[in-house]
Amino acid sequence: MQYRNFGKLDFKVSALGFGAMRLPTQENENSESIDEAEAIKMIRHAIDQGVNYVDTAYGYHQGNSEILVGKALQDGYRDKVKLATKSPVWLINKPEDFERLLEEQLAKLQTDHIDFYLLHALSRDRWRNTILKQDVLKHAEAAKQAGKIRHIGFSFHDDEEAFFEIIDGYDKWEFCQIQYNYLDINEQAGMKGLKHAASKGLGVVVMEPLLGGRLANPPQDIMEILDENGIKRSPSSWALQWLWDQPEVSVVLSGMSNLQQVEDNLVSANQSGVGLFNAEDQKVIERVRTRYSERAAIPCTGCSYCMPCPNNVNIPRNFELYNGSVIHDDVEGSRNTYNNFFDEQNRASSCIGCRICEEKCPQKIVISDWMPKVHSALK
Repeated sequence: MQYRNFGKLDFKVSALGFGAMRLPTQENENSESIDEAEAIKMIRHAIDQGVNYVDTAYGYHQGNSEILVGKALQDGYRDKVKLATKSPVWLINKPEDFERLLEEQLAKLQTDHIDFYLLHALSRDRWRNTILKQDVLKHAEAAKQAGKIRHIGFSFHDDEEAFFEIIDGYDKWEFCQIQYNYLDINEQAGMKGLKHAASKGLGVVVMEPLLGGRLANPPQDIMEILDENGIKRSPSSWALQWLWDQPEVSVVLSGMSNLQQVEDNLVSANQSGVGLFNAEDQKVIERVRTRYSERAAIPCTGCSYCMPCPNNVNIPRNFELYNGSVIHDDVEGSRNTYNNFFDEQNRASSCIGCRICEEKCPQKIVISDWMPKVHSALK
């Protein structure tokens, strides 16, 4: 296993981290019914092969992921890893909720401390209206002082501006977790956020390196580009090696669902390192990125000049989800996000066709014509 710096902390982290969000489930059962024996076997095998960072969260697998990870880390495995989990900040309605949730997590994980504790899925709204208003950071610092957590960080889902506000709004962050892959260099925290966090001495944990598995199973025209130069790499390895080539990346999390995925990622991690992804490799990724953008149906650049919408429609996000369904041949994935993780008032269905946005759009997109199509495709 290759090991990397974790920001300014005195800790060498394995290039590959085990993400416990997509554990194997019982056949024909829902996501909360984890195949316990197989999941424990996978986690322990990864640790035996050098993985020393295991990541879970309060809500993964409908609350059962932390319980499973706690079981997997028995029999001496807890001492071999740094354990990361996340505070479900959306459940913090009063200051004492932080301590109550933390105690529940410690019990589920069967441990007396959490090495890396993240405030989960921060956005501008959660930062301002929960973290700051409920004085959550004060309680996190008290938990650290008590030895219940060792390091304070956050995971992030919002835009670049929000990321900078959060990361620069507290001077005791020790690490952060961002969505980042070769298609997301300008999305969410993006490459600028990665470099800024690293410049402040933070460890940077990368999630969604394969964009929910989409980059592991690309469309045929993308596969042809990856195969053209004769390099023997799987689509997953292309994406992972691109990340590991960047010194600012501390550890790449993979949410593995079967033992073969664990084995494949271990092989790739063992071959990783900064400076191993050469100029020709970078050109391949540039061509892939360009081809993905050409697959988009709506020529939206995400500039947000169309915003704010007087009826609260999040126009760029609707277009992003629709384009994602086309780009990745994955209507179901976009449909799931649209219906379950997107406020109803922000959906395309709320468009009233006022056309104010169209006067501002540099791409001259007829937005009011597209919105019914987006809703029809994703509802």
